[in-house]
Amino acid sequence: MGRCRRAMAAGAALLVAGACTPALPSGAGGSAAVAPAPNARWAPPASLARDTTLPRVAVPPDLAGRIARLTLGDVVDLALRNSPTTRESWASARTAAATFGSRRGEYFPTLDLAGNVTRIQTVASQGRSAVTQWVYGPSLTLSYLLLDFGGRSGRIEDARQALFAANFAHNQAIQDVVLATEIAYFNYVAQNALLAAQQVTLEEAETNLAAADERRSVGVATIADVLQARTAASQAQLALETTEGARQTARGALALALGYPANLPYDVDSTAAEVAVGAVADSVDSLIVAAIRLRPDLAQARAQVAEADAGVTAARGARLPTLNLTGNGGRTYTSTLTRGGNNYTVSLGLAVPIFSGFSLEYNEAAARSQGDVARARLDLLQQQAAFQVFSAYYALQTSTRRVRTAQDLMASATQSLEAARARYKEGVGSVLDLLTAQTALADARAQQVQARLEWQTSLAQLAHDTGLLDPHGGSNLHITSDSTAVPNR
Repeated sequence: MGRCRRAMAAGAALLVAGACTPALPSGAGGSAAVAPAPNARWAPPASLARDTTLPRVAVPPDLAGRIARLTLGDVVDLALRNSPTTRESWASARTAAATFGSRRGEYFPTLDLAGNVTRIQTVASQGRSAVTQWVYGPSLTLSYLLLDFGGRSGRIEDARQALFAANFAHNQAIQDVVLATEIAYFNYVAQNALLAAQQVTLEEAETNLAAADERRSVGVATIADVLQARTAASQAQLALETTEGARQTARGALALALGYPANLPYDVDSTAAEVAVGAVADSVDSLIVAAIRLRPDLAQARAQVAEADAGVTAARGARLPTLNLTGNGGRTYTSTLTRGGNNYTVSLGLAVPIFSGFSLEYNEAAARSQGDVARARLDLLQQQAAFQVFSAYYALQTSTRRVRTAQDLMASATQSLEAARARYKEGVGSVLDLLTAQTALADARAQQVQARLEWQTSLAQLAHDTGLLDPHGGSNLHITSDSTAVPNR
């Protein structure tokens, strides 16, 4: 019986607790604060409705007339105009310039003009009468740091080197955007070339299918030959459709690199990608030396080392004496002195830091350690730059040889297909030999396009890693022309 009472009491307590549990508050706009159940979606209020249309980015008037045939220079120019990366780095450089200008103000005195109005009322006490009067007047205050031992110059040099570092960071951002844009451009051009190659392969497969049909009609081939040729034609059609999808994806990626929506109605002039393939005339050692001298990220790191050294100078100067000149002058008017009177003070003060809980000493130690960090980072970046140039140099050498080999492969595969087709028409060759030669030629075309794409991207990567990438789309590398490596048509 007692157990039943306890159970009933517990149930009543649960009911009371449930009745007292407050409801969840409603969300903004009167909607539910959360979804009604774990398997239900939350319905946002109407106040959260936003315009979901894509922002329209206007094409510059100087490029609108040739939007259907953009050159590589046009593509790079659009990317640099619209890139958030370059806008951010430029804004950071402008911020650093303003900070430097502010710090240079420490070389000049500060002059402040002030005005005050005061009402004074006293009470009568000890035989003195109560006084009520107004006191007002302007005042001019001068403050000037005459001499310190490196603190001021260290702070200004710190800001100056920070400005240099921000400008070099902007230059590096331009290099990065140009590289990414060129890679997207070359990839799109390569997809166009691959699509053209797939179309030729499809035409050849249809020609082989017609030849098999013709031989079967005169009784010198079986239905198996026709089916094999038809299968090859279907595979060529499938490869063509797949390449078309990849081409559209590459086109959208290039539009994104330009800062426009993927459905921008544009096209490119691929002649910029049809330069003669050749090897780099400079040695890898000379390119590494050029990279150490020219790369903006290394120049930025060197400026950060100088910035850290200036921070040490400023921290050390904070521990040394300073000599300050201060002055104040004004004219005071009162209710009883309506014509006013002049007043001024001039003081020359020497401040010597004695003890600050060792904070100044720790500040200097921290500044020195920050300099060590900056130097270690510079050493690491220089080592990485040397490796990047080394790796990109030999990648370009390899891709140059691949272009030549792919052209040789293309020539031999073309002759092989022609011979196999002639033998098949004469009745001395099999359809398997014909289809094998056709597949080899299709692979050779794809290899040729891929090899040229790798050469173009390797050239751009080497120019970027060396610091020689032209913001107008060039590489500024010395390339030896190679008549055996002709561009794709």
